[in-house]
Amino acid sequence: MTETPHDSSQSGNSDAEALLRSLRRKEGSWVEWGQACQTLQKAGYSPQAIFEETGFEPIQQNQIIVAAQVYASIMSGGASEAVKAHFGHKGSDVLYELRILTETERAAVAELVVEKGLDLDEAREAVKSVKDFSRLSRAPEGFTEHPGDAIAYQAWKLTKQKSDLQERSRLIARGLRFAHSDTARKQMEQLLTDFSVAPTTPAPRLPVYRLDSEEELPRVLPVVGKLPLTKADLQAVPIVEEAPPFGIVQFSGAGAWVPVPGWQVILTAEDPVVILTESDKLPTALPGKVEDVLVVVDRAMRNWTDDRFFLAEQADQLQIQWFAQAPDVPLLGQVVLIMRPKKVLDENYTMELWQIDE
Repeated sequence: MTETPHDSSQSGNSDAEALLRSLRRKEGSWVEWGQACQTLQKAGYSPQAIFEETGFEPIQQNQIIVAAQVYASIMSGGASEAVKAHFGHKGSDVLYELRILTETERAAVAELVVEKGLDLDEAREAVKSVKDFSRLSRAPEGFTEHPGDAIAYQAWKLTKQKSDLQERSRLIARGLRFAHSDTARKQMEQLLTDFSVAPTTPAPRLPVYRLDSEEELPRVLPVVGKLPLTKADLQAVPIVEEAPPFGIVQFSGAGAWVPVPGWQVILTAEDPVVILTESDKLPTALPGKVEDVLVVVDRAMRNWTDDRFFLAEQADQLQIQWFAQAPDVPLLGQVVLIMRPKKVLDENYTMELWQIDE
């Protein structure tokens, strides 16, 4: 009997069907669900198609996919058995919050979550404290880089700004609960007898804009050159594909462009460059749903002022930071604009040619 040749496409379909069936039945752990959703998406299944086949909503798919990646990074870092046992069966929402941390920070915060029994809101606050602590040019006196000390420092700093005794007591109790090192605990205990209030300089408002009209969304086109040109010149221009929500275009080389409206602040920038991030990863989280934002930094503006945000390097990574006093780290540029995408109530509306205005 002649053996039928192996059909890789049929094998791929069979694997996808097996994953879909497993998701429908909710077999395995949430980590396996996240890995299955990621595999299906890479195989060409849209989040909506997976939802229709399995009941996993797109937002849930995104959470467990990201959380599964965070879980894998924590496991590779030698997590304790307690952390493995805890997050192996639950806690995808908590691990999702850890996505903005480094691999080392994720592992340490995960240990803290299990040790202190933190819920989702407490874990989110812990992540914020650790992230803010990592932006400091050096660890404050008495505090270490342990996430418990980072939370304690946040409580210490806020206590120094409060005059209300009840609020101070609450913050000191929080700091003492999380303080990991003896020196951090000592710093918190000193506040029990030191009632001085340190003057604070409020951080300036982030320069946030949102696109409002179609005229502010120019389309970027590639330039072939100047005539006379050859067919080869024409064919050498790569196909431009715009990536939402800002219309970023890329090609096979090492460059990319993004269309930005010609606002005055953009026109006057001497050496502007663009960085992409999410609205909840800025120094001051923006209100509303989490969305992609475009940050314009003028690399020519490197002189410190206390009413602007700057780009600086911290732990070999670029960070957007505000400095109340002149920092001791080099400034790489000033944030001149943060652009949010245009709100679209029905993104398919503009694609329908038969839609007309009455």
